Amino acid sequence: MEDKRWMWILVTAIAPVAWGSGYVVTRSLLPPESPLWGGVLRALPAGLIVLILARRLPRGSWWWRSLLLGALNVGGFFVLVYVAGQRLPSSLAATLMSASAACMLLFAWLLLHRRPRPAAVVGATVGLVGVAVMLGFDAEGADPWGIAASLGAMVASSIGFVLTARWGSDVPALSMTAWQLVAGSVVLLPAALLVEGPPPMLTASSALGFAYLALIATALAYAAWFSGLRRLSPGVVGVVGLLNPVTGVVLGVAVAGEAFGVPQVVGVGLVLAGIVLGATPARRAPRLGATSLAVQSRT
Repeated sequence: MEDKRWMWILVTAIAPVAWGSGYVVTRSLLPPESPLWGGVLRALPAGLIVLILARRLPRGSWWWRSLLLGALNVGGFFVLVYVAGQRLPSSLAATLMSASAACMLLFAWLLLHRRPRPAAVVGATVGLVGVAVMLGFDAEGADPWGIAASLGAMVASSIGFVLTARWGSDVPALSMTAWQLVAGSVVLLPAALLVEGPPPMLTASSALGFAYLALIATALAYAAWFSGLRRLSPGVVGVVGLLNPVTGVVLGVAVAGEAFGVPQVVGVGLVLAGIVLGATPARRAPRLGATSLAVQSRT
């Protein structure tokens, strides 16, 4: 069982790694003036591809649940992340979003009545400290709308992911991914047409950026994330999400040639330690009956 638990943690980790790369792609390849169409062009192709693979439509209450979760996890989240990615440095945007670990613990407590384990709280705290050390505390001159968008995306997705864990235990991950992506696109499409007009003209670089976001940072990432939410607690999944800012820093070093010094090394170490602490299950005390039987067998 323990081996399977860590296997699903590794599968879940695909999502924050892919999302962490999305900030760099959004900032460097996508048009800055089209956040609504950016969400549609990211979600709709991915949703249709996954729906073809899942070959299953919602039934009953899952029609309105898909719309609600799609609005939180896809529609609102993608638009706000797009705005944050355009207005903030990738490191700062990732720093703000890393607070989702603590946010998911809080909403799991409020909505699911799951009191967070001390290990999960300690792991989230250690990870957040590591993020702060790794990325620095200097937010001077940061765009306030970008900060607001990043925090809004964090809250919307945290509520949506916790509700997904509450409602979706019996729904396959591919179906859950497809329903939410398509529903989020349905919510976004009229708003994009009304506010931004026709879709933006794509260049080769922006088309490549949207293709990466749709296939890797959306279809694959959400399937992995929802698979984790079906098998792990929201607190553990939230702590694994701390890999998001780690990915941002690593890509900053590899792609943009940013500095990687002692604070980054210490910060990455703290984040990884926080993930291990938060993901390690509590040890169960041996049952009294089993213990007494063992003692009797020796006498």
